[in-house]
Amino acid sequence: MKDKNSIGNVLRVAVGVCLVCAVIVSTAAVTLRPLQEENRAAFRQLNVLRAAGLYEPGMNVSAAFERIERRIIDFDTGSYVDPPGGFDPVRAVRDPAQSRALSGDPAGIGRRTHYGEVFLAYDDGGQLERIILPVHAYGLWSTMYAFLALEPDLRTVAGISFFEHGETPGLGGEIDNPRWQENWVGRRVRDQAGNAVFRVDRGRTPEGVADADYRVDGLTGATITSKGVENMVRFWLGEEGYGTYLTRLESRIRAGEVM
Repeated sequence: MKDKNSIGNVLRVAVGVCLVCAVIVSTAAVTLRPLQEENRAAFRQLNVLRAAGLYEPGMNVSAAFERIERRIIDFDTGSYVDPPGGFDPVRAVRDPAQSRALSGDPAGIGRRTHYGEVFLAYDDGGQLERIILPVHAYGLWSTMYAFLALEPDLRTVAGISFFEHGETPGLGGEIDNPRWQENWVGRRVRDQAGNAVFRVDRGRTPEGVADADYRVDGLTGATITSKGVENMVRFWLGEEGYGTYLTRLESRIRAGEVM
């Protein structure tokens, strides 16, 4: 009679269990991948709507997102492009052919893709209502990802939605606190010349300062995170980011061209 507790028998059972588990996990991963991608897309749509101030609890996110147009831009020229094979920002930033290393990188992101996404929200009359920009930068512990929405003047903040980060809960993690994000609405992030001049204060913005419209209260006990958020806005609304595109878009709006 074979010894069930022999090393050989134990190894055979262990290998068999591992193989069965591997098959189950692999099958589940393949089967669930479409659902995961669908959930990821829905989550992004939700945060775009939140940033734009167009989300209401209980609404059909997919239906609401139909009023928003996704466009791809060339950061260097500011023009719309249609890359062959589409554009995936996650894959592109890892591909040297689709991105480049940054020097003097205040946002701390290391690389920037050649192309970028923008989301244009229109009202029922077909007029541009919001422009939503994906932005990110490094804070204290993590890369912070957000959508920043601007009014059609391309200077005034319509809203912001941070949707991924690893900052300290209760301190830097307060960047996703709706009450803090509400403070952004109505603030200005670009001056009349189109320069990114936004600032996150250390604590409350002092009363009576001349540039109060360009400042937002900082996060208590989270100086580095607050500075990271400030750098994020300045970088992505500057020449290395969406600055050239926003200047071109502003000219088209003034000329009354159809978006």
